[in-house]
Amino acid sequence: MGTEREKKDVLMRLKRIEGQMRGLQRMVEEEVPCADILTQVAAVTAAMKKVGMVIVQAYMGECLDKTEREGGTKRANTLKDFQKAMSRYIDWA
Repeated sequence: MGTEREKKDVLMRLKRIEGQMRGLQRMVEEEVPCADILTQVAAVTAAMKKVGMVIVQAYMGECLDKTEREGGTKRANTLKDFQKAMSRYIDWA
């Protein structure tokens, strides 16, 4: 998954999101008003989308580098895999 720096960035973001999720659980347990919970859900959703974009950028770089070294069918398959992954991500985001 990309460079070591990108990997550390993604892991740091995921740990932060994990903390946000625990906070959300506490909010529900403590019966915090729904509007406050929804605000936190929106923050977690935005953070997940950002992680997704970081991963997409890393994957795109890897994919493009890989396709430059490959030819023919391998290149087509690599690009097809990338397109499938992007399609799944876009449907989610």
